[in-house]
Amino acid sequence: MYETSKPRPTTPTADTTAQAEALIQAVEQAVEDACRVPTSYRDDTPLPAVGAAPPVAQPGRPPMSQRATDASALMLAAGAASVPIGGSVSLVLWTLGQVDPLVLAVGATAPVALLVALARVIGRAKAAAAAPTTHHHHYAGADVHQDHSQVITTTRGVIARTTNDGRNQL
Repeated sequence: MYETSKPRPTTPTADTTAQAEALIQAVEQAVEDACRVPTSYRDDTPLPAVGAAPPVAQPGRPPMSQRATDASALMLAAGAASVPIGGSVSLVLWTLGQVDPLVLAVGATAPVALLVALARVIGRAKAAAAAPTTHHHHYAGADVHQDHSQVITTTRGVIARTTNDGRNQL
């Protein structure tokens, strides 16, 4: 038989056994350290109640209907337009030397009083137009009889039969 060149198994020496033991302990220590690191977190703070929490103000304009949005934009535009008018009136009064509290009060209330008066006139005109008209009948001579009866007509059937019910008199 012929011989092969296989290495012969060697018996471990004390030095190699100590190195193997140290390697095994290092691997076990690394696995143990990795198991101590938390891989998840649980938040135990109580959750807020649903539905009873107060509303939180959001940035920007609040949600409104289209009509309210249009009115708001109109008021903002009127407010911005009143700044140059008020500034020019103040400048004129200051240059004329008429910066008297009474003059300022009259100048400030006059446009408001005019608008209130116009609003009342328009309101009364609308109320007068919406009021029902009154009919006056003037008769001279013989007695007059007014009939306020109401006739209800019903038509039914393939061959139309009309029934007039004159019982509903006022």
